[in-house]
Amino acid sequence: MTHDIIKEQSLEVDFMNKIQAIIEHAERHCNEHGARLTNKRKQVLSGLLQSEKALSAYELVEYCKSEFGESLPAMSVYRILDFLEDEQLVHKLNLANKYVACAHITCKHDHEVPQFLICSKCQRVNEISINKSTIDALKRNVEKAGFHLVSPQLEMNCICEQCINKAA
Repeated sequence: MTHDIIKEQSLEVDFMNKIQAIIEHAERHCNEHGARLTNKRKQVLSGLLQSEKALSAYELVEYCKSEFGESLPAMSVYRILDFLEDEQLVHKLNLANKYVACAHITCKHDHEVPQFLICSKCQRVNEISINKSTIDALKRNVEKAGFHLVSPQLEMNCICEQCINKAA
């Protein structure tokens, strides 16, 4: 029993160290672009990094209050999220009006177009990439239909393996 508790505590420390390393990377990224990752911005980013699901601005307000004793107005959180999105550290899921940390936040190379798989049961989100040629073909089809693609980001309603296994 004690061994299990120690192992669980060790995993938690490893997870928190990983979060801290990602935030330090994000801070360097912002500095390279002439921007500042303030403490409040770090707190909001930390909430998204620790969550396996997308969070709304109001959920992040609650997270900052419970984790840091910080009472942030929702409008401030929205501004922080806009900043983090502009810095390509988070993505906004338009259909849900929620946010997720970028899965490629520590990468230094260009990425393909993000696609978000959203579990309709538990709200867990997974970011995968789509080859640009697939998006280009989709864009051509959209234009043939008389429309113009505003954003290539795709959000797909799915059910994750964990929820499927729970139902079985």
